[in-house]
Amino acid sequence: MKVGVIGQGYVGLSLAISAAKAGYTVIGYDSNANLVNQLETGVIKNNIDSDKVLLDLITNEKYLPTNNPKDLALCKIIVIAVPTPLDEKRNPDISFIYQACKVIAENITSEILVVNESTSYPGTLRNIISKRIFELSSIEHLYASSPERIDPGNNVWNLNNTPRLIGGLNEISLKAAADFYSAFADEIILVSSAEVAEMAKLVENSFRQINIAFVNELSQISRAMNLNIYEILEASATKPFGFMKFLPGPGVGGHCIPIDPTYLAHKAKEVGVPSKFIETANEINLNMPKYIVSEVIKSFKGNIADKKVLIIGVTYKKNVNDTRESPAEIIYQLFKSRNISVDWHDPLVEEWQNSKSSDFGNYDIGVVAVLHDAINRERLKEIPFVFDCTGELDWAFKL
Repeated sequence: MKVGVIGQGYVGLSLAISAAKAGYTVIGYDSNANLVNQLETGVIKNNIDSDKVLLDLITNEKYLPTNNPKDLALCKIIVIAVPTPLDEKRNPDISFIYQACKVIAENITSEILVVNESTSYPGTLRNIISKRIFELSSIEHLYASSPERIDPGNNVWNLNNTPRLIGGLNEISLKAAADFYSAFADEIILVSSAEVAEMAKLVENSFRQINIAFVNELSQISRAMNLNIYEILEASATKPFGFMKFLPGPGVGGHCIPIDPTYLAHKAKEVGVPSKFIETANEINLNMPKYIVSEVIKSFKGNIADKKVLIIGVTYKKNVNDTRESPAEIIYQLFKSRNISVDWHDPLVEEWQNSKSSDFGNYDIGVVAVLHDAINRERLKEIPFVFDCTGELDWAFKL
């Protein structure tokens, strides 16, 4: 059976590879011709799968990367795995979902199963995707929602062993989706509606956003009281019940935690219910880079005009190469806005902010936003003042 996956970022590509390994013939569609050309050569940068796995699947004709939507024509299942970012005003942007609907409507001529893995607010599958495709094609497809739960860099939980939530628009759709995912997912959890599945994904990451904001606020309170927030959290975590440890940091990044809660807040506003926790958490986490820069400047009695700053680790998370929504970008721009000399170092990133990674060299201040395993800890000691946002460096100034 042919399966199409629209979107070949790390979510769509990981799904495509898992489905192909399970025996499906997978058409991996993406409108980005450069990405498709890269995939055709077997180069993969999703921190999850290997180049060899991809090359073997291409060689055995189990996976076809393409930017030609007509290649999807014979698929019996199509999964939407496109970005759902925020726009410049930090409102939900589902334009990629609309584009995916158009691709399906223009290239599929008979009933298939359409699954949405892209994160969005409840009602997206029922009120936007299914209606939009029908408006364009007059075909009644089967529809299900199964929001992605991939955690890049996690060596324990992956696409196969992480429980898979599925909600459908009807029982036939639900069963068809369950049959598809059962081929490679260890555990399937069926819920009563697509809206429940969509909402569950937003709740998962809103929970994380709020708790990260809580410890970020605690870190500021503790620092003002000359207390070590990391020791405090370790002490709290000795309680065997009723507590889950989160760690402070420079903010939140990636495609989920800074974005999903805003999708939930958007829907809450639409139905006339306030979302104060989410709004407050967003504000706290978005302001963490500003707090960090101010603390660094305060350490030099308010004057670092003649200092050279190096940002260490510019991805949103340890041991991944994804820089989307990275708090390091805000820190970097805040220093630049003060006309302070600032560069960056990250062995996992080839290019960022239209520049290349710098060696440690002659810097006065280092701000460790993310501490990858590949970063040389000993060389960090060459920098006279290091402000550590991760809590991993015992000798550095801590958040």
